[in-house]
Amino acid sequence: MNVLSAASGRHGTANACDKAEAEEGCEKGATGKSCDKRSMALRQFAFSITVATVLGHTVLGFEQAYATPVLAVLAAVATEAVLESVDAAAGRRRPRWLAPAGRVTDFFLPAYIGGLACAMLLYSGSNISATVLAAVVGVSSKYLIRIRVRGAGRHVLNPSNTGIVAVLLLFPWVGIAPPYQFTEWLPGWWAAVPPAVVLVLGSMLNGKLTGRMPLILGWVGGFVLQALVRGAFTDVSTISALLPVTGSAFVLFTNYMITDPGTTPSRTRNQVVFGLTAAAVYGLLVQVHIVFGFFFALVITCALRGAVLVGLDLRRPRRIPQPRVEQTSARRRLTVDAVDAAGAVEAS
Repeated sequence: MNVLSAASGRHGTANACDKAEAEEGCEKGATGKSCDKRSMALRQFAFSITVATVLGHTVLGFEQAYATPVLAVLAAVATEAVLESVDAAAGRRRPRWLAPAGRVTDFFLPAYIGGLACAMLLYSGSNISATVLAAVVGVSSKYLIRIRVRGAGRHVLNPSNTGIVAVLLLFPWVGIAPPYQFTEWLPGWWAAVPPAVVLVLGSMLNGKLTGRMPLILGWVGGFVLQALVRGAFTDVSTISALLPVTGSAFVLFTNYMITDPGTTPSRTRNQVVFGLTAAAVYGLLVQVHIVFGFFFALVITCALRGAVLVGLDLRRPRRIPQPRVEQTSARRRLTVDAVDAAGAVEAS
């Protein structure tokens, strides 16, 4: 499957880039319906993941230490503040955390959400520092790994997913939180309630606010397709290849990780191709026995999309700016010609 098809059509990709840049622009003070939707999505997501964290540690059976989400969030927010201050000083602008209260809240919410996501999805035993490091790396990636599209810098890697992948690669003893922790303390059929709630709320959030339902459909459809292909042409059981779809981890990843608006396309066709590409990469990784395929597939797909955007931006014709001196001379000549013309009219 060719990820380059995600960017087919120069105008389509430019349209997607414009929308994504507009979403990033909301953080810098822009206004409009897209910014209102982004703010609502961030706040609803933050509320949802906060409730899930509290219920997870008190009702569901999360196995991480109680201090893990607290320390991960503090580290993520502090990293965001420090790096934003450095970036603002380098760009000779005002830090975004000095904006009015509502904008400051929206500015720090991605870091808050990323910290809770790392704390929920990683399991590092009694060593909380690895989870804290994932939160720090995730936020840092937004500032350190950026590409330039239409002259503006933007991040392309999903922050929390990047932090998780980095820690999984650095520390072999760190793993993904066991799926059973989402329902461990629930008896009988009550175990089906958390995935159902996440599925319904996530679908509503992505359908109404983020506009990423085509991406979800592409990802889920691609996941089923890769399972069928592997079942037909390899010794893998089709049922076992499809089994992850029924788990809480898949539902969480599908509704709250892969649909990050800041690092995924906006145009419907490109969303579908992004989801299909992530599913194809997942199938290849699992086929060669690489574990944690969800997270590695997403970071690879985001990196491929970034490369496509850079390539298309390089192909875009550049307008050579006219030197200031020539522009000034041209204006003066036009002014003189206009004066001469006016004088000739009066003389006649």
